[in-house]
Amino acid sequence: MDTGTHYRERLAVPIRWWAQGTMLVASLWLAVIVAVPGPFAWAVTFVAAALMVAFFLSYGGAVLSVQDGWFRAGRAKVEVRFVDEVQALDAEQTRLVAGRDADARAYLLLRPYRSKAVKVSLRDPADPTPYWLVSTRRPERLAEALSRAVDAAG
Repeated sequence: MDTGTHYRERLAVPIRWWAQGTMLVASLWLAVIVAVPGPFAWAVTFVAAALMVAFFLSYGGAVLSVQDGWFRAGRAKVEVRFVDEVQALDAEQTRLVAGRDADARAYLLLRPYRSKAVKVSLRDPADPTPYWLVSTRRPERLAEALSRAVDAAG
């Protein structure tokens, strides 16, 4: 079995979130600086900026990978031998599978700034999760890499 990485993607938050977050922190500073002494205003602003950075790095730190016979999506992982069907979804299909046609038992790794996803159906009799729905920037490439890994695993 090939031990190299077949696919890897980090679901980083978009630049516009960083710009909007920075403007929010700047607005907070402006509101606080007129009401309290300068050092306290700067301390509050620093804490708010640190919290924003920590949240964006954590939320955008989810990684998708197909490597060494495993598919990893965020903190979850599954051996590719338990993967049944892989389907790349466009924005409309993703909206339907994540909403109206959703199964409450499914594993979801969705990001609001990614409109496309991949649906990975599972065939593990010991796992009640019927499928994973995973946001991705490149659904066709992820689906292809995962399908190749499934074929290689037999």
